[in-house]
Amino acid sequence: MTKDELFKKCVEILHETFDLPEDRIKPESRLYEDLDIDSIDAVDLIVRMKPVVGKRMAPEAFKSVRSVQDVVDALHTLIHSDAP
Repeated sequence: MTKDELFKKCVEILHETFDLPEDRIKPESRLYEDLDIDSIDAVDLIVRMKPVVGKRMAPEAFKSVRSVQDVVDALHTLIHSDAP
């Protein structure tokens, strides 16, 4: 899955799960400051992305995630890693 495909999936999930307007969700959008996604919501986002990536996602991989692009980058790295 490409980063562009992951971004589109993130937009879809953020829109459906948190009722965010799609035009507010940009790669540079900060989860907490711009989109009002708190830590509980971030966990929900990770849970909803698990079927997309098909791998177990460790919470520590997302500790440095601050923007939508950070989410995309972390997921892309996870997908292309050798970890199950």
